Amino acid sequence: MQVRASATTEAILLVGGKGTRLRPLTVNTPKPMVPAAGVPFLTHQLARARAAGVEHIVLATSYLAEVFEPYFGDGSAFGLHLEYVTEEEPLGTGGAIRNVASRLRSGPEDPVLIFNGDILTGLDIEALVTTHRSSGADVSLHLTKVEDPRAFGLVPTDQSGRVTAFLEKPQTPEEIVTDQINAGAYVFRRSVIDTIPAGRPVSVERETFPDLLSSGAHLQGMVDSTYWLDLGTPQAFVRGSADLVTGRAPSPAVPGRRGERLVLPSASVAPDAKLTGGTVIGANAVIAEGTRIAGSAVLDGAIVEEGAVISSSLIGAGARIGARTVLSGVVIGDGAVVGEDNELREGARVWCDAVLPRASVRFSSDQ
Repeated sequence: MQVRASATTEAILLVGGKGTRLRPLTVNTPKPMVPAAGVPFLTHQLARARAAGVEHIVLATSYLAEVFEPYFGDGSAFGLHLEYVTEEEPLGTGGAIRNVASRLRSGPEDPVLIFNGDILTGLDIEALVTTHRSSGADVSLHLTKVEDPRAFGLVPTDQSGRVTAFLEKPQTPEEIVTDQINAGAYVFRRSVIDTIPAGRPVSVERETFPDLLSSGAHLQGMVDSTYWLDLGTPQAFVRGSADLVTGRAPSPAVPGRRGERLVLPSASVAPDAKLTGGTVIGANAVIAEGTRIAGSAVLDGAIVEEGAVISSSLIGAGARIGARTVLSGVVIGDGAVVGEDNELREGARVWCDAVLPRASVRFSSDQ
């Protein structure tokens, strides 16, 4: 008989990161609260956890911690019981897990799910818990396969799926012994969490897992190669939002039908505006005549004027994009103004509240 995650399985969500690589998106908003497909990204993670039977989730917060609880409250609107623990000083992934341990209700042998707050995935959460229970592991890790693992730490396993090593980013072809990487979701035996040192920064990836392995603990890997994306860069975040809208990435929290576009009800979009590729138009945003927007996110209250052409870009809340301006692979911060007849290309970022005059930039890149 297949064992499924029980309704009492609880989880920790690690949402304390500063999101430095996502600036200027994260100047005013912590990374998990940046909208993806019309709602804060964290909403998708909470909805998927709830659908897998999780009822109690502890959020490990740090950067801009004060914005989470006013939005999500006690979690009852999502069918969850949420608690919040704020780190006074950043503690790393392992330190954050240890820091919230007192809020857990599980017994010593019970499974506790742990998710990184910046991973968009189609992981079968219940299957990961089932793997953990059936294997008798101390910790189970979601592993995914990538075509080019050079940017990641490698996690080889034996024929039974038991983890045999944690390898740093490979520098030579000979060091690429597997295409399996740590995908950022775990199940811990509750008692193992208490072995993490308290009160100091700890990296679960660099310290906790290697130490457990060297001490003889059983670490189990489960390869699940469904959709997986690290939303750590603006380009990835925009793509993840678009994939949620088109249905390539699964989530029960998308506020509308899957398709080429998602327009929130209070937005105003001109009849001849062309929105494609999973584009999202946020609340109270205004999209003028003759605009073409592909695979992009226009956040709440932003204005896109006549004839602008935008692709693979994110337009911050309250920003204004001038007429005939062309943006491709660009991030515009909250409240920024890009005057008409500008052209910005791959990698360009305009800071929050900055103003670019009319026709002042024809091309910009950080490459």
